[in-house]
Amino acid sequence: MTDSEGWAGWDQYAAFYDWENARTVQRRDVGFWQRLAAAARGRVLELGCGTGRISLPVARRGPAVCGIDRSASMLARARRKVARARLQSRVRLVRGDIRMLPFRAREFGLVMAPYGILQSLVRERDLHDALASVARVLARGGRFGVDLVPDLPKWSEYRGRTTVSGAMGRGTKVRLVESVRQDRARKLTIFDQRYLTVRAGKRSEHRFSLTFRTLSVPQMTNRLERAGFAVDAVLGDYRGGSWDSRADVWVILAHKR
Repeated sequence: MTDSEGWAGWDQYAAFYDWENARTVQRRDVGFWQRLAAAARGRVLELGCGTGRISLPVARRGPAVCGIDRSASMLARARRKVARARLQSRVRLVRGDIRMLPFRAREFGLVMAPYGILQSLVRERDLHDALASVARVLARGGRFGVDLVPDLPKWSEYRGRTTVSGAMGRGTKVRLVESVRQDRARKLTIFDQRYLTVRAGKRSEHRFSLTFRTLSVPQMTNRLERAGFAVDAVLGDYRGGSWDSRADVWVILAHKR
């Protein structure tokens, strides 16, 4: 399994993404993005929208949302959820690359980059291109919210640890056996995933890896400023609390100069 590209693994992850997030991230960040979107002046774009975990509740409570993702499997699930919720008029889903956003200049008043999406860009030039693309499609004064996976360099390496288990839907039992390794030379954290499922006595195994780049808050704020953004705040929780290096939430709010 390659970890040379940060987007590798997300198609395979799609079948388990909502199940795992309901047990880990849950909905603790949803209200934050809803409040940010409600205050936006103009249209809202979500980078790496996946199965619509953020886009759908934001669209229910505030402005219409455009979500973009590279994974066809993730978007297929998002489209089914949009149809079930009858939100077709409020959620637009686009398959595309966040390094080359296929939108008009200054089209959006808010761009959201939830939990770690920018850290899936494992090369510096990819992050540079994505930030430049966001700057192009964001209106002057428009806001950019970036949520980082906190403290990746200090994640302990381990092998074969069961981190989540339980029922998925009717009659399917799932167990996630996870290994974590650090590529410190390339500043990458790799999560090797083994999803073991049992349904009607049939056992299956699904293997893939998710790779995240290590980026500290100062490093990201520096890159944002070089891309034409002014940093407004760095938060340590989803209620507006101040940040320090021990916080379990790392959120940067900026605007386009």
